[in-house]
Amino acid sequence: MSAPRDPTDRHSDEELLARIRRGDHALFGPLVRRYERELYGYLRRYIGDPDLAADVFQNTCVAVFTKIKQYEPGRPARPWLYTIATNQAIDAMRRRARRKEGKNVPLLADDDRSDESGGSLFDLLEHAGPDPGDVVEGAELRQLVRAAVDALPDLLRQVVILTYFQGLKYQDAADILGVPLGTVKSRLHAALAKLTENWTGPRADGEPVEAEQRAWMK
Repeated sequence: MSAPRDPTDRHSDEELLARIRRGDHALFGPLVRRYERELYGYLRRYIGDPDLAADVFQNTCVAVFTKIKQYEPGRPARPWLYTIATNQAIDAMRRRARRKEGKNVPLLADDDRSDESGGSLFDLLEHAGPDPGDVVEGAELRQLVRAAVDALPDLLRQVVILTYFQGLKYQDAADILGVPLGTVKSRLHAALAKLTENWTGPRADGEPVEAEQRAWMK
């Protein structure tokens, strides 16, 4: 016998936020459950520390609740929630950096650009899609891609995570980061160029990874 359907399932995210804003606080739990896995996954990729990501997710939930009056009814819910999560992550990473003064924090280099658009990783990011191929080799490739993304300067890594890992539209990413759409596009271009430049992911037998470009970054 199947479990009874949650009556809140018929409501959109925007409707839930609007009703919570009007004082229907009982709907906050269903909203959190809808986004728990997605936002935690985003924060884990962004921060790189599962434990800190869990703490930031909790802080994000508190911030959503306390800032609910700032939500404009009808505004797309997903970018608004991501904006709060991103700000919470930035604050947490700054606090962590202050505690680890001896650790270098990568900064964005304005000249980290390239006109080259070729390269296996660039193609992987642009044309990747799910494939039921070799699981072991696919997992190894995904690990290499994650490591390459993690090594990006923070401002470049942000746009890659939001647009490619989380699947957000460029305009939504711009809204989340509080920058113009053109800035997102230029940062994404710089990120892809740098990933291509730094991509060193040959197979163990010396062959390039191009045959495995269909593996996705998940």
